[in-house]
Amino acid sequence: MLLRHDPIYSSRRSPVLADNVVATSQPLATQAGLTILQKGGNAVDAAIATAATLTVVEPTGNGLGSDAFCILWDGKQLHGLNASGRAPAAWTPERFPNGMPQHGWDSVTVPGAISAWVELSARFGKLDLAQVLAPAIRYAEEGFIVSPVIGELWARGAATLKSQPGFADHFMPGGHVPKAGERFVNKAAAKTLKAIAETHGKAFYEGEIAEKIVAFAKANGGAMAIEDLAEHEADWCGTISQSFDDVDLHEIPPNGQGIAALMALGILENTSIRDHGPDDLAAVHLQLEAIKLAYSDLHRFVADRRFMTEVPETVLLDPDYLKARAALISMDQAQNLGHGAPKRGGTVLLNTADASGMMVSFIQSNYAGFGSGVVVPETGIALQNRGFGFVTEEGHPNCVGPKKRPFHTIIPGFAMKNGAPLMAFGMMGGPIQAQGHMQLLLRTQLWDQDVQTAADAPRWRMIENLDVACEPTMPEALLEGLTDLGHRIQIESPDNAFGFGGAQLVQKLPDGGYAAGSDPRKDGQAAGF
Repeated sequence: MLLRHDPIYSSRRSPVLADNVVATSQPLATQAGLTILQKGGNAVDAAIATAATLTVVEPTGNGLGSDAFCILWDGKQLHGLNASGRAPAAWTPERFPNGMPQHGWDSVTVPGAISAWVELSARFGKLDLAQVLAPAIRYAEEGFIVSPVIGELWARGAATLKSQPGFADHFMPGGHVPKAGERFVNKAAAKTLKAIAETHGKAFYEGEIAEKIVAFAKANGGAMAIEDLAEHEADWCGTISQSFDDVDLHEIPPNGQGIAALMALGILENTSIRDHGPDDLAAVHLQLEAIKLAYSDLHRFVADRRFMTEVPETVLLDPDYLKARAALISMDQAQNLGHGAPKRGGTVLLNTADASGMMVSFIQSNYAGFGSGVVVPETGIALQNRGFGFVTEEGHPNCVGPKKRPFHTIIPGFAMKNGAPLMAFGMMGGPIQAQGHMQLLLRTQLWDQDVQTAADAPRWRMIENLDVACEPTMPEALLEGLTDLGHRIQIESPDNAFGFGGAQLVQKLPDGGYAAGSDPRKDGQAAGF
C-alpha cells in the first residue's frame, strides 16, 4: 500500500512523506521549489520556480527555448495546458525535400515554455513572477556545480552539437565541456530571466529578446519571423482520460503522445492482466502487446488536434475499438501488428503539491538532449528541435505545415480516483513516456507499489515491431520468457537514462499529505516539509 516501502529493486531511496512536496530530476531545482513553498507560494509557484531552475541546472534536457505542458489540480478541478509552439509560417513540405532535420534552425519551432510559466503564474500563482524566478536567476548569475548525470550528458551532447550556431560559445566555455563538480555560470540566461520576470514574458515574444532570436535565425538561414513569436499562445486544453477499474488516467490531448498511454490502458482493461504480478511474464507480455498496438495507431493518426479530422481522439479511445484491438493479442506469441482501421469520423518532468491540496504535473523539454543545438547569443536561450517531430509525407495528419504544432513526445500525467485527485506523475525520455505512464500507473494502482518502488523497478521499452529494449536488472527468467514468446530483446546500458526515462511521482495519502518518489536513474530528489 501507499505507506509500505518494499525495496525489492536496487535503490537506496525511500518515498518522501510530507504535507508539501517537490520531486524533480535535479536536487538544486527541488530545493528551489521548496524555497518558494516556504515563502508562502503554492504548488504552481513551486512548479514554475523548479521549471525555471531546471533550464539553468539541467540544460541537457531543457532550456529557455523549450516547450511545456501541464496538468494541475487547483483544489477543485483539473486543468490542462498546452504550451507547445507552432511551426514558422514559412514552413511547408517543399522546404524539407530530404525530410525533417534533427538539428539546426530548421528543427526549431516557436518556443512555448515561457508562455506556460506566464499563464500558470497569472491564473494560479500567489507570488510575483520575479520572486518565483529568483532562484533560477541566482544559479544563472552566480553559477551552479554540475551534477554527475548531467555532466555525462553534457559531454555526449557537445560531441554532436558543437558546430551548431552559438552552441560552443555558450556551452563550451574556453572550448571545454564542464565536468561534474565544476561550476558553470550563465549570465546571459540570468539577464533573459530578469527580462521575462519584469515584462511577464512579453520581452521574449514581442520585445528585445524576440528581436535577437529572429535576427540570429535570419543570419543562419532560419525561417523564424517576429510574427511567429508574437502570435504564439498557450492553450487551456483540458484533459482526455481512460479508466482502469476505479482509477482514471488523464493526459493532455493531441498533439502529444499521451493518448497512447490511454489507448494501451483501455486495451489492457480487456485482458487478464489483473491475474498476474508486476514482474510476471504474462503481465509484461500483455503490456508490450498493448503499447505496440497503441503506438501503431499513434504514429499513423495523431497530430495537431486541428488536423485530426479523419480520425479524432474520440474514435481512437472508443471502448469497442479498444476491445477489438485487445482481442488481437495472443498470449503465446509476440506479434508485429500494424495500425488499426478505426471508424472514420468527423516530452524534464516535475511534480509539486502543497498542503492546500493543489497538485501539479509539469513537463518541459528540448526534445533530444540540448535540442536543436542552436543558442541565441547574449540570451542563454538554447532552442528545442520539436520540428523534428513532423513528417513530410503528403496527406499524413502530422505533415509539416505553417503555424502547425508538431507531434510531441513530452506528456505530464495525472491520476484521479472516484473523482478526487490521486497522483501527479510522469517520466522524461522521449518515446518511453507513454509506455512509462502505463507502467507507473499499473505498478502503483493495480499492484500497490509505493511511488519510489515504482520508480526503481526495471523498465522495458518497445522500440519497433518485435524489438524491445530492457534494462539489465530485469530478471533473467523474464527475459528468457519474453524471447521464447518472440520478442527480440536488446539489453541496454544502465547509464542510458534517456532511453528508460526519469520518473517523478507525487501521490496523495489517505490521511492527508503526500508520498513523493524520484527516479534513481537521474540526479534527482524528492523532498518536502
